[in-house]
Amino acid sequence: MPSELVLGRARSDIDVMSRAGLPLHTFLDEASAVVERVLPIAGGCLATLDPATAMVSSHRKFSGLTGHNEADVQWARIEYGEDEPTAFQTLVRTGSSPVGMHEWTQGDVSASTRMAEIMIPYYDFHDEARTVLRDRHGAWGAIAVFRGSDDAPFDAAELSFLEDVAPSFTRGIRIGMLAQVSAARAVQSHGPSVVIVDGDDRLVQASAGAAAHLEQMASNPGAGDPLSLVHELVPAARRLARGQIDQTPRVRIRTREGIWLVLHASPLGGAGERAGDVVVTIEEARPQEVIGLVADAFGLTARERDVTAHVLRGADTKEIAAAMHVSPYTVQDHLKSIFEKASVASRRELVSRVYFDQYMPRQGDDVRMDGFFAA
Repeated sequence: MPSELVLGRARSDIDVMSRAGLPLHTFLDEASAVVERVLPIAGGCLATLDPATAMVSSHRKFSGLTGHNEADVQWARIEYGEDEPTAFQTLVRTGSSPVGMHEWTQGDVSASTRMAEIMIPYYDFHDEARTVLRDRHGAWGAIAVFRGSDDAPFDAAELSFLEDVAPSFTRGIRIGMLAQVSAARAVQSHGPSVVIVDGDDRLVQASAGAAAHLEQMASNPGAGDPLSLVHELVPAARRLARGQIDQTPRVRIRTREGIWLVLHASPLGGAGERAGDVVVTIEEARPQEVIGLVADAFGLTARERDVTAHVLRGADTKEIAAAMHVSPYTVQDHLKSIFEKASVASRRELVSRVYFDQYMPRQGDDVRMDGFFAA
């Protein structure tokens, strides 16, 4: 195992990176390189999660896992469709991470469906250490690293290292999403698209534009199979149909160009061979669908989020004070804190910043049928 000095330097390096204002994918590249340098691993993956649903919104594979996407769809079905006690959503709910699979299963890693059906047969990975990256606003990402059949299992010190660097990774992802530069003006809009997955998990139909959306989702460095982001929603849609959950499965994804997409899945009614069919819609996210995520990324308090919502509706200080039953001076204090967290100097800059340049830069163009300004 690496020495404590080496691990300490790695902790410091990742902490510095997380505060440097790096765009998301630059941070993921550089931080994963540090992990690869200090931990003996056979492969690894950094994932971003939608903090509202803990569903994977992007992958950054590294080490021996780079370019190996052949089992991604099957992984998504197991991760979000099986009763896996070490699945990311379970770890978020229970708070029990990091987890070393060799330690968790007392040496019988094949007791895990994920290990038995994916990691061992496809990659010869015989141990996995994984942890979720979260703060009080939710889970923003996850990291998983792997060891081969001839490698020693992850020990307590290495699991402790992952736990120690988790806050820095979380910060880097949050700041990275805010720092991601949008190329919205130059990117052609494809409009909403849909794909239909049947009861046997086969993609049986896709509308025009679906291929382009999937290509956008696969453009990030080290990305996995974009269809895995579709298939993670399918099991949840079926649980929705059975009444086991009451919210439509959805995930917000930011592409390399800085465009926000939202995927949401709904079960289709049908019998016989159509039973279990699910439709997944892919479209550009409207401002209201990302405002909450942006507010969380800024680290706003509940009251600051309320003030921001009023600002986005165009309310002045007196109107905000009346609506929130506070004094105008309290509103000004909240605004000062919001401006500092968002690194802006005015309400106008705040509006543009909250919209992540997703919507505002297009003003002045014609409005399309989907409600967005034409690029």
